[in-house]
Amino acid sequence: MKAETVIIGGGVVGASIAYHLTERGAKDVLVLDRAHSLGEGSTGKATGGVRAQFETDVNIQMSLYSIDFFAKWDHDAEYDPKGYVFLATNNLHLDYLNRTGERQRELGYEGVHLVTQDEISKMVPGMNVDDIVGGSFGPQDGFINPLSVLEGFVVGAHSRGARVLPGIAVKKIDVEHDRVTRVETNNGYIDCERVVLAAGAWSATVAASVGIDLPVKPQRRQIVWAEAPEPLPADLPMVIGLKDGFHFRRARDFTHGAAEQDPRAVLFAYADPEEPVSFSTKFDDEFLLKVGDLAGYRAPFLNGSRIVYDRCRAGLYENTPDHHPILGGCDIEGLYFACGFSGHGVMHSPATGRALAEIMLDGEASFLDVSRLNLGRFSQGMLLNETSFI
Repeated sequence: MKAETVIIGGGVVGASIAYHLTERGAKDVLVLDRAHSLGEGSTGKATGGVRAQFETDVNIQMSLYSIDFFAKWDHDAEYDPKGYVFLATNNLHLDYLNRTGERQRELGYEGVHLVTQDEISKMVPGMNVDDIVGGSFGPQDGFINPLSVLEGFVVGAHSRGARVLPGIAVKKIDVEHDRVTRVETNNGYIDCERVVLAAGAWSATVAASVGIDLPVKPQRRQIVWAEAPEPLPADLPMVIGLKDGFHFRRARDFTHGAAEQDPRAVLFAYADPEEPVSFSTKFDDEFLLKVGDLAGYRAPFLNGSRIVYDRCRAGLYENTPDHHPILGGCDIEGLYFACGFSGHGVMHSPATGRALAEIMLDGEASFLDVSRLNLGRFSQGMLLNETSFI
């Protein structure tokens, strides 16, 4: 088998790259995914949040571009701008939100602003705000349907000639004279001129086959689905505490043909600091005890919620040391990376797809400067600093 471009990973990032490459006229694009059906990996486990309330310029800009894409796309991404509210429990956190909000506005995020304790209390009735000194609210932040986004990218790419093959796991990338020549899969070899490594948490394993130590580590993230005692407000934003990362939102069933959404359904989670590096996607009942304590304190109206065990889930983050992705090429001609999104792959997928397409076809991304996301920053000590990750 042959292909001009092989994309390893058929999640939303790989699909977006195929979509944007074929939109530019690229031919013979082949997307491979290790799962037997698309959406089984991190894309299908995502909560569907999108936000531009970040600290670094590149995260803010990638978000603003992607949110605008979701809002205007001719495919329905189910973009729902309910907003994100970040909670500060001390003046240091509030100063941080004020400083980052100023930068977000400078980069074009209209409407993001600080909110008072009283405003937060009205925004989220019944929430414990006793220790909250203020927060920030981003009105363009909100939610999308990750599976719908994946479908839109796949259908668009396929309509322009891209091929998508699930159930194909890439074992290694072959290189001759510092140039990509083919990939070895569980179903034989595929000759190619370019390879994009967009395999999420498995990217480092594939990169090792060409001698590259890719600093991408897998880590489990768990999400609780519950049924609250009473219906939640229809306009409830995503609520995130800066102190502990505890967050909650109304839950949505993203599957096709889902019944009418339950107004009492809620998702809540936090980034467990004790979670080790692993490929485990098993939901751990002990997590319920940890996150339950946080929920009971911050959102007492959730006390008495019924845990919906068959909808609780665990997926994988693909973390880099600075919680920013790796985008672009390397010393091996024809090898490109789009991985290490640290939980932001779905929300940044439109910007990522366009950036990789421009880098591969033009030599650099012109619509947005993503040069600081290169692989070399880790060996050069040029890491970025982002505090707003969960």
